[in-house]
Amino acid sequence: MVTKEQVLEALRDVEDPEVHKSIVELDMVRDIEISGSTVSVKVLLTITGCPLRTVIEKSVSDKLLALPGVEQAYVEIGTMSDEERAKFASKLRGREEPQSPPALLRPDAGVEFLAVASGKGGVGKSTVTANLAKALANEGLRVGVIDADIYGFSIPGIFGVKETRPTVIDELIIPIEVDNVKLISMHFFVPNNNPVVWRGPMLGKMLRNFFAEVHWGDVDVVLLDLPPGTGDIAMDVHQLLPKSKELIVTTPQTNAADVAVRAGVMGQRTNHEIIGVVENMSYFECGSCGEKAYLFGRGGGNQVASALNVSVLAQVPIASMDEQQNGLFAPQTPQGKAFKALAQAVIPALGLAVQA
Repeated sequence: MVTKEQVLEALRDVEDPEVHKSIVELDMVRDIEISGSTVSVKVLLTITGCPLRTVIEKSVSDKLLALPGVEQAYVEIGTMSDEERAKFASKLRGREEPQSPPALLRPDAGVEFLAVASGKGGVGKSTVTANLAKALANEGLRVGVIDADIYGFSIPGIFGVKETRPTVIDELIIPIEVDNVKLISMHFFVPNNNPVVWRGPMLGKMLRNFFAEVHWGDVDVVLLDLPPGTGDIAMDVHQLLPKSKELIVTTPQTNAADVAVRAGVMGQRTNHEIIGVVENMSYFECGSCGEKAYLFGRGGGNQVASALNVSVLAQVPIASMDEQQNGLFAPQTPQGKAFKALAQAVIPALGLAVQA
């Protein structure tokens, strides 16, 4: 007859789908009962009505039925008490001391940060951030995105996240995950798309919470979609992440390039390494004839790159409506290929290697 120890060992392979840790390690498995060839277990979830309940239930049942001699498996789903949720959150935090830096910012965390900046709005900075994040994930990296554009958040919309909200466990936030990219944004905490009417100190506090109160788990790189310009949030990022690298986004227009240079110079003056420039909306390519039309002029990307003494890492063409979904491009589109090449250029610039 199977033992309780064998049951626990089998269930170690079952992960909570949101936090990607073993349900045994997180002490979610309770009340193991064995009667002949029948095994019953209770699994405690953090909240009532968890949308991933059926996923956990099936995974546990499958593992139990795979044990030798087990013919029937019963899985009862329960909900944690407030005290149990507090212990659960403590395990995720790693029992950090109150004054210790957030796990994501510790020197031994092994996480690289890449801030995506622009001088002005409307150049497609968020679109670049989202598509680069997806392309990096496609290359095998574990990716997170912080939508630091707190006034003009748009990352969730680009990823098609509209009504979903992050799970919050004892003030610990579990980021939304889409296409293997973990997302956090002010969008999730503003009801009914109301405007954010905050002064600089409140914005900085919210940004810090995105580092300290979000359970990022294992990530290789975190992209930060900065607000345009050189305001409070950009300055806070430079203070919080003194070793963050930056990518500057512009369009071919001279006016956009002039302002983008200023954003890059700010990064350089705060000792951040600018790894390159992305020229978005570079041209429109005729699908039937292959001719390129430079609707917004030419040379903006090269102008910014020359001023900052870096290279243009990608020139992303203008997309037609059928080439994108919300703002994400399929890999086979010209834009998707440009972002794949950009990801492959960014990976070594961040000192990362593609996972085997």
